[in-house]
Amino acid sequence: MQTNATTPRLHPTQVVAVGFIVLILIGTFVLMLPVSSTDGTATDFLPSLFTATSAVSLTGLVVEDTATHWTSFGQVVIITLIQLGGFGVMSLTSLAAMMLTGRLSLRSQLNTLAEGRTQDASSVRKTLVMTLVFMAGTEFLVAIFLACRFHFGYDRPFGQAVWHGVFHAISAFNNAGFSIYSDNLISLATDAAVILPIAFALIVGGLGFQVLLEIFNKARRRILNPRNRSDNVRFSVTATVTLWGTAFLLVAGWIWYAFFEWKATLAPLAFHDKMLLSFFGSATARTAGFNAVDYGMLHPSTLMGTDILMFIGGGSGGTAGGIRITTAAIILAAMLTEFRGENSVTINRRRISPSTIRRALTVVSFGVALVVTTIVLIRTLDPQFTADQVVLETLSAFSTVGLSTGITPYLSGASQGILIAIMYLGRIGPITLVTAMALKKFKRRFEYPEERPFIG
Repeated sequence: MQTNATTPRLHPTQVVAVGFIVLILIGTFVLMLPVSSTDGTATDFLPSLFTATSAVSLTGLVVEDTATHWTSFGQVVIITLIQLGGFGVMSLTSLAAMMLTGRLSLRSQLNTLAEGRTQDASSVRKTLVMTLVFMAGTEFLVAIFLACRFHFGYDRPFGQAVWHGVFHAISAFNNAGFSIYSDNLISLATDAAVILPIAFALIVGGLGFQVLLEIFNKARRRILNPRNRSDNVRFSVTATVTLWGTAFLLVAGWIWYAFFEWKATLAPLAFHDKMLLSFFGSATARTAGFNAVDYGMLHPSTLMGTDILMFIGGGSGGTAGGIRITTAAIILAAMLTEFRGENSVTINRRRISPSTIRRALTVVSFGVALVVTTIVLIRTLDPQFTADQVVLETLSAFSTVGLSTGITPYLSGASQGILIAIMYLGRIGPITLVTAMALKKFKRRFEYPEERPFIG
């Protein structure tokens, strides 16, 4: 007897969520193997889970010193998790299927859409290929530059220099913030030949793959047909807001960092080194989590500015975290529209739909609720740490940045477990929320009467 019952299929956003969990668990069990630790013993489950989650979510918070606790094998596992987490589990699966079969199924396209790479189902194939090209190309160039610097500038053996270059290039482009130096980048803080390539990689990776694709297409048209002045193809709102927002936040953070740290942590340095570290502090705060100074020594106002930059984050559909620049811009545009008494929200001469504004509000509300709840829980579990320390740690985890005042290894097991959860939710939460609302629409067959309650 046949039945029409079918096995329920997961929603694409659920597939993404499960895919990341599976990758984290695989990474956890591999890191627990004795071959992954330098002392030859099995690493406990919690620190292994924390490290794997931090790597897959592209955060960079650590409870074990990456340089001394993990062997070369363990470090390879970590950087592999970072690369897979940056490219995306579903994106990688779809790309592999496309290469093997020459086609991309509708299910694979929906799963890739749910991961936030693009909003256009017809461009999934092109976006996947170009994402791989941008990622591999940038990482390759930065790795070569860093390897040469480590080899010729610091007399490190060729193999070691290449490995250090590759590790930091992948970590930078994916905005992970992991380093195989115990002090992260503090010992290299004044070396512009190291700091600037890393800053370049993390800024490019933080723009988002769709923005990079638009830049590439526009540049290609200009190069192939330089005399054509009729090319009026404009950037999308996403690309325009991301590019201008990135530039504004970089400059604003640069000024903020320099203002409060010029005569403090940066006081002993030369003028050009102060400018370099102020710029790097601004660049890394939004997305990456590399630290070239001890964040436990920073002015409270600097930490506050860092908190704001972390919460906003970088571009959508890329390797950056936070609520994303476009989300913040839409909320700001909605506020300005209300102040001016206008009827519709517009950005770059384009009207923003009410559904997009609602999704932006949902992402911000989700982020605020998650961050506040986490701060309260950790302050309750570990009252010995100051509010500034806990706020930075929490926002760093939610925004998948990785900056810390140094309290991560000393948090209780319960607090570390909470950070594991918030790193995971911070990585997939905004993406999953927005795409779930975009892919699943419910249309009411009737409308309720309208009423205007008091606001404020």
